[in-house]
Amino acid sequence: MEPVPATPAASFDETVTAVFRHDIPNVERRTMVALVVTYPPGGRSPIHRHAPSAFIYAHVLSGTIRSQVDGRPPQTFRPGEGFFEDPGSHHLVSENASSTDAASMLAIFIVDPDDKELTTADADRRARPEPPRRGPVGAADRRTERQV
Repeated sequence: MEPVPATPAASFDETVTAVFRHDIPNVERRTMVALVVTYPPGGRSPIHRHAPSAFIYAHVLSGTIRSQVDGRPPQTFRPGEGFFEDPGSHHLVSENASSTDAASMLAIFIVDPDDKELTTADADRRARPEPPRRGPVGAADRRTERQV
């Protein structure tokens, strides 16, 4: 499948590749969509929202991902860890926490099949200043899907 850019077209570093899409047969008007998001070292996504109906679970495949959703503090996730986004969430930070290694995550959407635009970048993507870079990730920074 072809890479899927955020809308409007972002000048950021992420590559988004669609890997799966299927209507859920026992849940009316819901489709499962799976995407792999890959960041080069230091790469990030623009501030964005997802389709209004979208519930999202993100599972880190490689590297270290930093994420901030809505008013929650930024958190850092490593391979095997994950996080979720409720419908209507505002994704303020989505980036590779490393300046030397690539990172990737599997994003699984449960979404209304009529929602064609899964990700929409904020109109003023430049409004967010570069986030401060932190030192090594400590155990207190990690949260797994079991703790969500």
